[in-house]
Amino acid sequence: MFGLAPEWLLHQGRPLAAATVLSHPEQLARLTAACPEAAPTAVLAGDPCYDRILAALPHRDRFRRALGVAPHQRLVVLNSTWSTRGLLNDALPRLLPRLASELPADEYRTAAVLHPNIWYGHGPGQVRAWLDRARRAGLVTVPPLDAWRQAVVAADCVIGDHGSVTYYAAAIGTPVLLGAFPSDDDTGADSALDPASPVAALGRTAPVLRHPGRAGDLRAQIDRAIDTHAPDRYAELAALTSSVPGESAARLRRLFYGLLKLPEPGHGPALLDPLPLPAYEPAARTAPVRVLTRLLGTDPARVAVVRHPETGPDDPIGDVDDDADAVHTAAHEDTQDPGRLRVADVIVRHGPGDDPRVGPPAAWTAEVLARHPHCRLAVWVDGPDRCVVRTRSGRLVRLRAQPGADGRAALTDPAAYASALYGWLVVQGASALPAWLVVVTGGAHHQVAVEHAPR
Repeated sequence: MFGLAPEWLLHQGRPLAAATVLSHPEQLARLTAACPEAAPTAVLAGDPCYDRILAALPHRDRFRRALGVAPHQRLVVLNSTWSTRGLLNDALPRLLPRLASELPADEYRTAAVLHPNIWYGHGPGQVRAWLDRARRAGLVTVPPLDAWRQAVVAADCVIGDHGSVTYYAAAIGTPVLLGAFPSDDDTGADSALDPASPVAALGRTAPVLRHPGRAGDLRAQIDRAIDTHAPDRYAELAALTSSVPGESAARLRRLFYGLLKLPEPGHGPALLDPLPLPAYEPAARTAPVRVLTRLLGTDPARVAVVRHPETGPDDPIGDVDDDADAVHTAAHEDTQDPGRLRVADVIVRHGPGDDPRVGPPAAWTAEVLARHPHCRLAVWVDGPDRCVVRTRSGRLVRLRAQPGADGRAALTDPAAYASALYGWLVVQGASALPAWLVVVTGGAHHQVAVEHAPR
């Protein structure tokens, strides 16, 4: 029973700590049963981590935009604790390629929150190597100490295990799928759970992610968990997170000054630092992307786009749209396999248009088409909602998505707009450039202006 057992709390039969901070009376009951010698040191002081998460809930949309998540997209957060029965050791290696294969890149966003001990136990280089293929397909690796709370607040679904991050997600009403969880017969010190603990109750309550069989199973389970979720599903567990939500700063300050035998400051309340807004981090997708396009209409020009990153030669095959008019490959110029550029239909670059090393976009796009005769479109993405495109016929245009009703820029990867233009040109011909293009990704419709770009 991690944390409350005598081996964690006692030295030569006496409590190690002057104060054992608990967040809820149910923990005191379990502490008294497991280690009665430490019970007199218990102090009910709430949970500052949970209090910071609760205070940040009104800023959920900001955190989502910081992660590059558009309003129509779903953010799936993968969480693993430090355990032989954690998600990283159990299911994550199988999940990552399936996520890239089954979740269309413009309808979902994925992020990984891994316990700090995973990073420091195995080393950051090893962890990044394990996740490298998934990161090139668009997975965000959240820093282990800084922004995991913001990712949990922003999530539409958390796939996790018996770690505290998964429990916090459930406590704030986020849909949870258990990708790994210790069974009743697990006896390892790193995975044993007190059956009376709230975390064990979550394991009995939350739906389990079944190992997907046929293509589409994983996406169907994620969508079902989100669409059928009731916000108060884990209300009883949330109530056990802290019996004094919002009070931890005041209680902890009182405790600490008391231990120091000093009077508390007489001015100002005790406050916790708010969760900072993370830096903007859109998907850095450098793996080649398989793109299916379908012409939906000509007045106005409407093209549906479905994009799936490739994560390796052994990729599972995702759903294929039999009604697609065209299938093409889009490759980032920084792809790990430069040979893919020789056969790519669309070559993409991301960066500011005034980059003196390779810019401006007009020059770079001309160089790319001259260097790669098979390429039909060269695309320079120079903003969150826009890109410059040169066609094989030499036309240079700017694609610019219209802002949302709130005036904010659209956050769908502009490379999707370029792939829609590619699909349009395949069907309509190289000279038939529309003034506007409606790009359909899942249930979202993006109004994209097709403007002549200055050379």
